[in-house]
Amino acid sequence: MNCILNTGRSVSQGVSVEHKGSEEYRSVASACLLNTVDMLVLGIEDGARVRISSPAGQVVLTARSSDGVARGEIFMTIGPYANHIISSETHGTGMPDFKNQKVDVEATDEPVLSVGELMEEIGGMRYDH
Repeated sequence: MNCILNTGRSVSQGVSVEHKGSEEYRSVASACLLNTVDMLVLGIEDGARVRISSPAGQVVLTARSSDGVARGEIFMTIGPYANHIISSETHGTGMPDFKNQKVDVEATDEPVLSVGELMEEIGGMRYDH
């Protein structure tokens, strides 16, 4: 399914941001919000895993149902999981495009990686504090 990805901050992400290796942070940062009807189209239920792919990369997330998200759109918090699929291109502004990114979404049985595993996958340093 083709969708538009928008990213932003959330209160629960802000509460746990100082502990990026924690399960609490992972559960917030590795979740995405999808419209309930879109989840029906994908054949998934709340808590199922989805693979989101963009030209910059792909990541497996936990899908959460939200009637506050428009059909054809996805929301996720800014952080290591979003950075995995957002291009580093800044168009000279110094800030990547964290809004209106075209992505593909599909159901998957693949696991959601920890933040440390995600960092290692792209050749970065693992941090599990």
